[in-house]
Amino acid sequence: MRSEKVARGEGAVLMSSRIRVVVAKPGLDGHDRGVKVVARALRDAGMEVVYTGLHQTPEQIVETAIQEDADAVGLSVLSGAHMTLFKRVLELLAERGAGDIVVFGGGIIPDADIPELERLGVAKIFTPGATTQAIVEWVRANVTQPVG
Repeated sequence: MRSEKVARGEGAVLMSSRIRVVVAKPGLDGHDRGVKVVARALRDAGMEVVYTGLHQTPEQIVETAIQEDADAVGLSVLSGAHMTLFKRVLELLAERGAGDIVVFGGGIIPDADIPELERLGVAKIFTPGATTQAIVEWVRANVTQPVG
């Protein structure tokens, strides 16, 4: 987890920092209104949010998450490729030693696929109709606040 050192006098004090979330649109799906609303809600709730933009590969998403020292990755998938895309992101995070980054997501994901995504390691799936308040509250409750 991240921590920031702030010099004070002769020593350094470790201070807590905000939850950092990388929000991404993997695959070929070009619909990003919902993910932008979620990114803004997380930001407005005091989290640091990095939105990667459209058409990201799992490799690009994982690289961004590692470079940004993310605490969580939120994926938005509307294209039907959620099983492949979520699985690949989780595999790449594990391969890069970043398996502690919480992965959650949402979009058009059939209820029947949610148990398998959870088995793969997706912490939470938000389906259509989920409120931004519910997403913010879940992230606060389930993503470890970085501390020194």
